[in-house]
Amino acid sequence: MQRRDFIKKTGKAVALATITGGTGLLFHNRIKPDYETVLLKTNSFEVPPEAGLPGITLARSEDHLAAMNAALDAIGGIKRFVKPGERVTVKPNVGWDRTPQQAANTNPELVAEMVRLCLGAGAAEVIVTDVTCNDPRRCFLRSGIRKAAEQAGARVILPGDDDFVKTDLGGELLTVWPVVRYFIDTDRLINMPITKHHSLSSCTIGMKNLYGILGGRRNQLHQQINQSIIDLASFCRPTLTVVDATRVLMRGGPQGGSLDDVAVENSVICSTDQVAADSRALEFLGLTAERVSHIMLAEKNGLGSTDYRSIGYKEVTL
Repeated sequence: MQRRDFIKKTGKAVALATITGGTGLLFHNRIKPDYETVLLKTNSFEVPPEAGLPGITLARSEDHLAAMNAALDAIGGIKRFVKPGERVTVKPNVGWDRTPQQAANTNPELVAEMVRLCLGAGAAEVIVTDVTCNDPRRCFLRSGIRKAAEQAGARVILPGDDDFVKTDLGGELLTVWPVVRYFIDTDRLINMPITKHHSLSSCTIGMKNLYGILGGRRNQLHQQINQSIIDLASFCRPTLTVVDATRVLMRGGPQGGSLDDVAVENSVICSTDQVAADSRALEFLGLTAERVSHIMLAEKNGLGSTDYRSIGYKEVTL
């Protein structure tokens, strides 16, 4: 049975609510009047390990597209992750009304290249979407992601009320919650976070980026942010995590603003282990896994390894 067959119409919910903040309209609380329900948690999007291939790769180059392609080739190439006819959802960080230079959102050039690669591998459709924190139209515009992804052939979706489905996430904290349907009704999920400081969780990389699949009262989750991240990571289990470390937001995260807080690292990480991906990327922030609670909790819950070298680690410098 395909994932789309799990979806059926049902139920009512409460009216849309938004909150305002010092930097403009925020959309942490997306509550929709008519939900659909996904009856059960969907299957994993993961691919099986392949002998002889590393579990995590990192490539460095001032040519960011070359860096991503080198990291991806070293872990098996796009055709390992995307098969002809499959539907692919790409999840960048598009949370903030910021330019690419401010390093609050994923590099739009990397997102566009991933779209091209997936389509080149035979994907039937590539969707690029995210639930933003600031006004979605401004976020997708100023980040450069909408234009770049659409020009590459993606279907870019700014989630509206009809795009959320009530979903059983099966988590300790996150049980039934509204989720954007395109993160469920798909064949492959590619998570494309940027590496950033975060005022609540120390860092936001791959697992924290998954907050962007959620509607509802997301701000309530901040009171138990570590467990909510673990519940999301356990539910999503992406096909591939591609970490943008071309520009790294060292301070003032998650939304940033000052170019003085940005470090140019010209690096891209690819991994089939979302914990390992985060553990390697947070080193750009001067952190170790032992200092980040949700990463240690993820390893404890069997979601991956903080010892990224133990799963096979390869670096490529171009």
